[in-house]
Amino acid sequence: MKFGVVIFPGSNCDHDTFYVLRDIFKQDAIFLWHKEHDLKNVDCIILPGGFSYGDYLRSGSIAAFSPLMQEVKEFAFKGGLVLGICNGFQVLLELGLLPGAMLRNKNLKFLCQYVHLRVDNTDTPFTSTAKKGQVLRIPIAHYDGNYYSSPETIQEVKKNNQTVLRYSDARGRLSDEANVNGSLECIAGLINKSGNVMGMMPHPERASEALLGSEDGRIIFESLIKSLG
Repeated sequence: MKFGVVIFPGSNCDHDTFYVLRDIFKQDAIFLWHKEHDLKNVDCIILPGGFSYGDYLRSGSIAAFSPLMQEVKEFAFKGGLVLGICNGFQVLLELGLLPGAMLRNKNLKFLCQYVHLRVDNTDTPFTSTAKKGQVLRIPIAHYDGNYYSSPETIQEVKKNNQTVLRYSDARGRLSDEANVNGSLECIAGLINKSGNVMGMMPHPERASEALLGSEDGRIIFESLIKSLG
């Protein structure tokens, strides 16, 4: 399996993700520069966290126009696996590969903390090694993580079982308190209708070693590796 980690100006979790793939999971991983048009025959593309183009216009909006994104869209439309983490999730929304948009956190503050996530859908390449209802402890680090969409789109998301991860308490219960950024329906992770593209605001690469305080993020990478195996 070969993973490609896209680098934008302002990416800051690219090397973290690369390290997890190559050094922890012993996978073939390469960097993909945003100005190129070559995906280099990767099997899975990861858009990492960070602040692409400084988030000067709107989170992920400028990155969506990067040359490589043409190939990423084609790759996704053909069924290729694409994972967007934090800023990567925002880019996927701007590309139209996932429905909805991101607003500022409900308290209008940058949040950097561990959160609990309930796995609502395990029938995906990104969560197949998890148990439905399992609660993960993974950190977030964002200012614009308040997921929003129209009522019609949310109805469609529910109908197609596209919600994968939801903010919860340690027991898996949904609440306003656990939903730290105010996301609609407590959504923390979402897939497209075809199930091959997922965006998630929490950072699994920052929770893949016990040294960092949690290994729950490993489930995302283990599921991807299993799906590609």
